[in-house]
Order: sequence, then structure tokens, then C-alpha cells
Amino acid sequence: MGKNNEALISEKDFPNMIRVRQRFESAPIADIPKEIDRQFKKLAPFTELRKDQSVAVACSSRGIANYGNIVKAVVEQLKKSGLRPFVIPAMGSHGSATAAGQKKVLEHLGITEAFVGAPVHSSLDVVQIGKTKEHVPVYLDKLAAQADHIVLINRIKKHTDFEHKEFESGLLKMMAIGLGKQKGAATYHQAMLTHGYPKVISSVAEKVLEGQHILFGVGVVEDGYAQTAQIGIARAKHLVEMEKDLFKVAKRLSPRLPFEDADILIIDEIGKEISGSGFDTKVVGRIGLPLLTKDPETPRIKRIVTCDLTDASDGNAVGVGVADFITERLLKKIDVQALTINTITGVCPEMGKIPVALENDREALEVAIKCVGLIPVDKLRIMRIKNTAQLSEIDISEGYKEDLSQRTDLEIARKEGPMIFDSAGNFPPF
Repeated sequence: MGKNNEALISEKDFPNMIRVRQRFESAPIADIPKEIDRQFKKLAPFTELRKDQSVAVACSSRGIANYGNIVKAVVEQLKKSGLRPFVIPAMGSHGSATAAGQKKVLEHLGITEAFVGAPVHSSLDVVQIGKTKEHVPVYLDKLAAQADHIVLINRIKKHTDFEHKEFESGLLKMMAIGLGKQKGAATYHQAMLTHGYPKVISSVAEKVLEGQHILFGVGVVEDGYAQTAQIGIARAKHLVEMEKDLFKVAKRLSPRLPFEDADILIIDEIGKEISGSGFDTKVVGRIGLPLLTKDPETPRIKRIVTCDLTDASDGNAVGVGVADFITERLLKKIDVQALTINTITGVCPEMGKIPVALENDREALEVAIKCVGLIPVDKLRIMRIKNTAQLSEIDISEGYKEDLSQRTDLEIARKEGPMIFDSAGNFPPF
């Protein structure tokens, strides 16, 4: 449907929108270096350290708040101990499964040698360090394997592809999918179809902890405003226990949509630094992997429109297949090779399917409205968000006004008004 077809519906035929502000529990860490120094002082003495030993500091591909500052503070602590730290990407097949691509991902996140004070080395080479109890071969980044010690730094959060009571996405996953690089990630995802996510991740992590020199892990928890809420540091023998404790906090603090039902959810941007699936599938209520797990019961969203792909994704739009409609500008940004590599590695072809692409935001929304049923415009229940990591402010349609009047946890940030599109038919920046 383009400019030469039937005319687009006018603004009066779209519902009015209200911007609301959600209240989340929040107490962000004010001084990152000071908190990391405090955590270090609590650790058991590093009796195994020798001067000038090398330390591979593993970093993920996620857009973690203050990530560069956290890595920098950890590097400084390692240097104080007389060690030689260097940074490595621990991100499976991200960055188009190339050494240069993964280094570029870290650069996008602000993790550079100039900033963190340590060299950044990247390689896709791995060594096999053993097998799990299920006879799954365990691979480890060759640079990490050659180092005297390994340090892990990652965010603890809910995973987009599975649910577990004790852990999901964090340091355990980093030891498996991240440090396993493309070869390990592909092997483990295949094994997950047989044994399930939790068993494979925990058994691979157990083997890494058992046979390699994990010095300590740094777990980061963010609040609903995507700010650093808690940092934990634990030696290898206490790492699993720490992750479980931080995961409880992460689940409590994780942001969510203000309403459980919607006719349409508009997501302004998706991206790999936002979530492994481009957007948090738990937030939108769609995982989209029927061979691995069921979708959450809530929220219940009829149609999802995704409008754009972040520059930091470098064309990797994995997860786009979960949406119903996209825009042509998102479609043009997709690097098919990067998307293909990631979906094959993750054995999730569903995530790489290309939805119906429309000319712009306005047209995508128009078509989505036609695909939810005969609902009067003023009764349509539409939510618009910037991305699934930033949910403190959300646009909701006038169809939610009755529900809004009964909510004490929501405040109006911008009063009701018509939908606004720019001259290209797109929403203005959120």
C-alpha cells in the first residue's frame, strides 16, 4: 500500500493519545567506582594472583547502563593488583560473527581501549575444554583460555527465550553462549532443543567454572528506569549463588507495560543492544519460539508494529519476525547476512522472518488498525513506546481513559491530543 493507493486516513481517524509516566522502584548507584571498590574489599583475598598475570575481561553486547564506567572501574582494580587486564567480547554470534564486528559492538557501547584503559582483543577462535553431563562439547574463547584469569561482567535480567525460577540471562549465560563464541552458541542452541535452555546453560557454566580460571564475576541489575540499581561481585565458588540472588532483585525491578491488554503496540526502535531479540519478549508477551517455550500469558497484544532499527545493531534485526508490521526504513537497515547468521546460530528461524513492510509509521499503524477488528477509533487500545528498555513514559490511546482514572501509579506527563506525524509520515522522536 503506497502513495498511489487509497488515501491514508487522517489524524482525526486515529485515536487521541495521552503520555503517561510510570512510577518504578528506584535507588540508582550514585558513584560506580566507589561501589565497585567497596565490593572488592569484601572479596576473599586473591592468594592465587601473581604480578603481571593476564586477565581476560569478558563483556557482552548489551546496552548496559554505565557499562563503560563499570568496565573501567574493574580494570583499574585489576591494575591495582598488579595484573594485566584486556577486554574481550563475549557475545556468541553477534557482530556478524566476526572479530572486527564484535569489537565494533563494544565500541558502540563505549568500551574502547582509550576509555577503559585496557586493550580490546577480539577473536572467534575457540578451544574445547570438555563435555557436559549430557555429552555436549564445551567451547571457550581461545583468548580467554590462554589468559591466566577470566573476569565476567554482565547484566542480570530475565531472558527473552525461556523462564526459570533461579536464573535466566546473566553471568551463567555469558560463560556458555558468550564465551563459547559462534561455534559454542550454535552447539548449545541445538542442544537446547533437546535438553532445554536451563539445563544446557547451567551444565556448560559448571564446566567452565570447573576447568578454567574464573577470577570473579560482576553482576549488574538495572531498575525500571534503566539505571544501575545494584552491583554484585563474587569469586567463582560463590558466583552461581550471587546470580540467583541478583536475579530475584532483577525480576522485582524489571519494567513492564502499564496495561495487560492492547489492540496495538507500537515500538519506535528495536536493537541488539536493547535485547538479544531486539526487544524484550517478556515485556510484549510474545517469545515466538514454539519449539522451545510457550508465550507468556500476559500481556495480551493483538498486533505489534516496529518502526526502526538502532544503529548499534549494525543491521542485525533478529527478533523482527515476532512483529506483525514494520516500516520500509527498518527493512532497508536489515543486514541479511548478519540476521541469517544470528538466527541460524540461535536455531530460531522464526526470529528472522520479515513481517509486512509499510512505507512509514503512519501507514503501518493504519494497516494494523484494520487488522484488529471493528473497533471504534475512540475505543482502540494502543500503546506506543520508545523501546522495551525505556518504559518510564508511554503514550496510550484515549481508549484507556477509564482505566487510567483508576490508576494511582500512573501520572499524566502530557495531556490528551491528536497523533502527530512528520512530513515523512513518521512519529517524531519519543
